[in-house]
Amino acid sequence: MAILYSLRNSVASISRAVNRARYPILFTAIVYFLSVFIGMIMAHIGNKFALDYRDRLVNQSLQSNPASVAYVRGNNFQAALWDFAGNLVLGAFPKTVSGFSVLLPYPMVIQQGWVGGIVSVRNDHTSRLSDPRSATYYLITLFLQLVPYSMAVGAGVNVGIAVFRTPPYYEGRKWLGIFPEEAFRDVARIYLIVIPLFLNASLWEFLSPWNI
Repeated sequence: MAILYSLRNSVASISRAVNRARYPILFTAIVYFLSVFIGMIMAHIGNKFALDYRDRLVNQSLQSNPASVAYVRGNNFQAALWDFAGNLVLGAFPKTVSGFSVLLPYPMVIQQGWVGGIVSVRNDHTSRLSDPRSATYYLITLFLQLVPYSMAVGAGVNVGIAVFRTPPYYEGRKWLGIFPEEAFRDVARIYLIVIPLFLNASLWEFLSPWNI
């Protein structure tokens, strides 16, 4: 019973943290998906800048990104773990920290979403959306990645907003006399969801039988 009670409290605290940060999370998700849509449109109408950028990015990734290198070598599980680590440590966490400034992460969010849109075409610049299987794989992969990113960024922005407009539930002790400590605890609670979501996204991306 004690374990069940503890688990129930943990779930309740995580749900409460997400609810408190719901508006920054939702706004971030909207920015991501609008940026993706713009990237998709540019790639599909044959915009030279978008296609050239896509080709350079993919070629660079194949040479230097550990996940891509492992994937090319046939080590799909290792590729998934590298991708998971990169998304979490190099992707999400810096954006969460930059979110303390409220506005700083959004240029990165826009750029990342745009990149997610321009890779909707293959190396020969044909659409990945032209085939139901490849379209489903691409869209699911994109969704699974952007949900935890939106939550991670939104959690950081929520801390920044609380500095300038502190709600009653964040009143109390402050870190460095500036940041509400309870807001930081909410970041940690949200990351308890973000971490497994990123792992699930990476496993799907590299281990899915639709990844052809």
